[in-house]
Amino acid sequence: MKKLNLTTLWVAVLMISVVAFASTDYMSSMEKKSIVETAVGAGKFNTLVTAVKAADLVETLSGPGPFTVFAPTDDAFAALPAGTVESLLQNKDKLQAILTYHVVPGKVMASDVVHLQSAKTANGQMITIKVKDGVVMVDNAKVVMTDIECTNGVIHVIDAVILPK
Repeated sequence: MKKLNLTTLWVAVLMISVVAFASTDYMSSMEKKSIVETAVGAGKFNTLVTAVKAADLVETLSGPGPFTVFAPTDDAFAALPAGTVESLLQNKDKLQAILTYHVVPGKVMASDVVHLQSAKTANGQMITIKVKDGVVMVDNAKVVMTDIECTNGVIHVIDAVILPK
């Protein structure tokens, strides 16, 4: 077995310390942002952000809340039939109804969601919540990421756009 000299050992310790300090400093400098700011920064909710803007919901979802948003990804919107998103962006009332169906008033963390069977959305309708084999479903959408905490609530990422009845 090869011996490490003292200089090599100190360089290794110094490098590990710098990496650990930088990581800690980076994490502590990350500030929570609003739901809208978080969605914009994530880079995988571009269609959702565009829809929120078209529906004039930016101010609401940037407000104090708290809100729980079941946020469909860009891939979820892409799975809709061709022309659906474009059509919705032209119909503000329908777009607002769909988007507010993805929002539950209050901050509902994943540990709470798994104990629910339904929840009343911001548009007044109920979403169905099921847990089967450790997978949480909200209506027909699978929850793929949970508990993205924001200053005004929490985001849970879903793999499909859910539609009000």
